[in-house]
Amino acid sequence: MHSFGYRANALLTFAVTILALMCAIASLSDNLNTPSPSAQIEILNINWFQKQPHGNDEVSLTLNITADLQSLFTWNTKQLFIFVAAEYETPKNALNQVSLWDAIIPAKEFAKFSIHTSNKYRFIDQGHNLRSKEFNLTLHWHVMPKTGKMFANKIVMSGYRLPEDYR
Repeated sequence: MHSFGYRANALLTFAVTILALMCAIASLSDNLNTPSPSAQIEILNINWFQKQPHGNDEVSLTLNITADLQSLFTWNTKQLFIFVAAEYETPKNALNQVSLWDAIIPAKEFAKFSIHTSNKYRFIDQGHNLRSKEFNLTLHWHVMPKTGKMFANKIVMSGYRLPEDYR
């Protein structure tokens, strides 16, 4: 006969193996979801556009962010981390990204929203490259699952331009 310790070890190993298999199946089942999120970002006002004393450009924007991200939620989704970034090119860098606003969406019922806000973080360029600059506003999201791999995606909205003169 086998000892109590041997039997307990066999039972625990079997339970952990089944749990790992269930987590893998849960994670793989998320791949069957084909989300169709939508978003729109409108710049309502440029509050100020100035050159700082040490030479950097700074912009303050009033944004209207409307999004429907409910399709990103499945039974395996714990929460979403979302953020809006301004993306533009300069002679030194092919891609500059400045985070303007972010939020955590804890549940599906909060994933459809419309918010009127100023940028939460400062929109500053190191230098004076923002005058008359075309830029994109991009809504990024990171889906944090209960089990499995985290994934991210984005919606890019283009056609925005900053003024030629400081305000």
